[in-house]
Amino acid sequence: MGLCSGKKGVVFGIANDRSIAWQITKALHEQGAEMGFTHLPDRDPERPKNENKVRKLVEPIGAKFVIPCDVQKDEELDGSFARIAQEFGKIDFLLHSIAFAPPNDLTGPVYNVSRAGFQLAMDISAYSLIALAGRARPIMNAGGSILCLTYLGGEKVIPGYNLMGLCKSALESATEYLASEMGKDGIRVNALSAGPVRTISASGVGDFKKMLELYETFSPLRRNITEDEVGKAGMFLLSSMSSGITGETLHVDCGYHIMGGPPLDAIPGKAEG
Repeated sequence: MGLCSGKKGVVFGIANDRSIAWQITKALHEQGAEMGFTHLPDRDPERPKNENKVRKLVEPIGAKFVIPCDVQKDEELDGSFARIAQEFGKIDFLLHSIAFAPPNDLTGPVYNVSRAGFQLAMDISAYSLIALAGRARPIMNAGGSILCLTYLGGEKVIPGYNLMGLCKSALESATEYLASEMGKDGIRVNALSAGPVRTISASGVGDFKKMLELYETFSPLRRNITEDEVGKAGMFLLSSMSSGITGETLHVDCGYHIMGGPPLDAIPGKAEG
């Protein structure tokens, strides 16, 4: 019996085998969870690249369903949750791994972000959690868990993170408000703030190599996280093992977020006293 045996849930946002959502999915599967998945709709139905990438990952682990869902369209959200209810009846968890900002708005300074780019990024990256949570509530069992993925750039300025930092800040605030409102239904809502992981989306954020070096130098553990560590932490927050935790942003970053400056042994000529 695994920690998630008998539990059913849905995962929004797996892009490929480097996604944090995939690491969490693997951990959930290893613990006995049954899951359905959504993917970004393909522009060309004759060449379903997005669908094929997700199916290649999740069908070998017994995916209950794989369906398209554009989180900007209410009718697609409604259709997706109708399918989820049809397949599962009730669910026990939901993983939100959705974020996007137009490249031109993401790579430039915040003061130069376009109105349209800001609206699009906030809609997809932050409002989508609200849209999913509201639709999940009627079909989620008491004791259920909703988890979204964030990053330290939503709390502090991380050069290069730019517009996405504003989106993650809104996402974390939404997490707390949703946790407060859905707690009476026995539903928990949390966020997982991971250190840098080599995902496709990470490649668009500043100088990723330097970010890895900073984490290895500044973190109390003097290293960066592993994909497996993020996966297990996400599984924990979606399982009943975290039944007393809600409205929380759990940092899985080897302690990087607690540091206000570099460790003394990382400064030339300095040593620990």
